[in-house]
Amino acid sequence: MKIIPTGRYCLKSWHKYLLLSFLAIALCFILETLQLTPVTALEEELATNWQKASFPVENFQGYTSGFGYRISPSTGQREYHNGLDIAAPLGSNVRSWWGGQVVSLSDHTNCGTQITIQSGEWQHTYCHLDGYVKSTPQGRYLIDPQLGAIVAEGQYVSTGAIIGRVGLTGRTTGPHLHWGLKYGQQDVDPGVIIRAMYRSS
Repeated sequence: MKIIPTGRYCLKSWHKYLLLSFLAIALCFILETLQLTPVTALEEELATNWQKASFPVENFQGYTSGFGYRISPSTGQREYHNGLDIAAPLGSNVRSWWGGQVVSLSDHTNCGTQITIQSGEWQHTYCHLDGYVKSTPQGRYLIDPQLGAIVAEGQYVSTGAIIGRVGLTGRTTGPHLHWGLKYGQQDVDPGVIIRAMYRSS
């Protein structure tokens, strides 16, 4: 019987064909499995037309801190950074990335004055805005010292609507927007979304 040299080992020809047949069957099984595996809801969202979305800040200067673990510029300690920091001049307009309902306003955390908007399964948060939150008998509002009342808790805002301005509130070393995204309860890297937006455009 013919012997096929393969380095240190030798395979009989029928062993070789048996091995190739097994690999072909395994490959077919893997491909079938991949076709039958449903994509996640997040992957479906990422396949949509991202041209409908709005970049969240005007007068973009650069990305100063990415998503994930980093050394904090304030404390020097390693920490989890659940968003993307986008540098822009003080007072630059901040726009709603996607249309949705304002579900939370606050001004008493490291995030400074912040807005959280719910858009279906997506939740987007904007931190270090100028101004403060005021509670009234009519509801809670984000107040900008130059523009007055900007948004109210519970209000619907459209895609691209001005919802605030870049400020220096909370724990920050310079004017920037901290932009956070969640899908369901899962943090999402905003950089992935921005790349999808630019590919779509």
